[in-house]
Amino acid sequence: MDGNPRLALTMGDPGGIGAEVIAKAYPEARADADLLVVGDADVMREAIPDGAIDLGVRSIPDVGDAAFEPNTIDVLDLDNVANHEWGALREDFGAASLEYVERAIELALAGDVDGVVTAPINKQATRMAGSEHAGHTGLLADRTGVTDYSMMLVEDDLRVTHVSTHVPLRDACDLVTTENVLETIRVTRDGLLDLGIDDPSIAVAGLNPHASDGGLLGDEEAEEIAPAVEAARENGIDVEGPESPDTIYVRAARGEFDCVVSMYHDEGHVPIKMLGFSTGGEVSGVNMTVGLPIVRTSVDHGTAFDIAGEDIASSKSMKDAVEVAATAVRNRSS
Repeated sequence: MDGNPRLALTMGDPGGIGAEVIAKAYPEARADADLLVVGDADVMREAIPDGAIDLGVRSIPDVGDAAFEPNTIDVLDLDNVANHEWGALREDFGAASLEYVERAIELALAGDVDGVVTAPINKQATRMAGSEHAGHTGLLADRTGVTDYSMMLVEDDLRVTHVSTHVPLRDACDLVTTENVLETIRVTRDGLLDLGIDDPSIAVAGLNPHASDGGLLGDEEAEEIAPAVEAARENGIDVEGPESPDTIYVRAARGEFDCVVSMYHDEGHVPIKMLGFSTGGEVSGVNMTVGLPIVRTSVDHGTAFDIAGEDIASSKSMKDAVEVAATAVRNRSS
């Protein structure tokens, strides 16, 4: 593609740290892409500490009005936040954060932007606002009309995807079916290609301790996971498994595999968060939704209501999310 990708950054929950991490990331992140914030211009202005960053905010009514200047953040201003307060769990804030995401999806589907990067929303707030989705991922899939998708987390050389995410653990076990595992392997391969990884290698984690230890600790590996791995191989995908969950992430982090397919939320999240949240004051890691017709990445942290408005949030995850989104856009268009 000619020039920088154009990315829509959703501001996230107005009471959280989304606006702050966007503002802090903007001076460096704009080297990777032209950035348009979808949110509330007044909240963005409030998130920039006086004198801390040489940065202004311009409210615009339409994408075509964006100038993408070095020291000014263009905000497609939905102007739906009244009586703003940091760290507040509010229904209207949940509704606002959902509207930002839905508008960004519309822009991406229309081709007005090349991809979407999301700041964190608060699941309690969005539920209070009436959302039936547990987070961004389900909303994105619903609005783009896809059924086969997965959450991919990226932290340096370790990448993981998930057969299930925001469901109770009892339900997650029932979702480990041959069909679901196979589709997760397939969208994982496609996501790795978006990241510029040619001929990706994938490991599939087991569900049970030691991947059932030959059937001693369960039968899901033999009856559901192994058939999916074999079917993926027949489709030309370089994949191994089921592998013991307690060692496969270390092997992948050392470069043996490009990604690990995890069976449920915490199986994949724990190793990623151990890496991304253990670097002092910095919080890193990227959440990328694979299987969508549009590029979408996100920070790998929450709204952090407890520190919102205090100018101490780390912007590394946001910078990383912009970089990954820009990479995926370029690879899709090449």
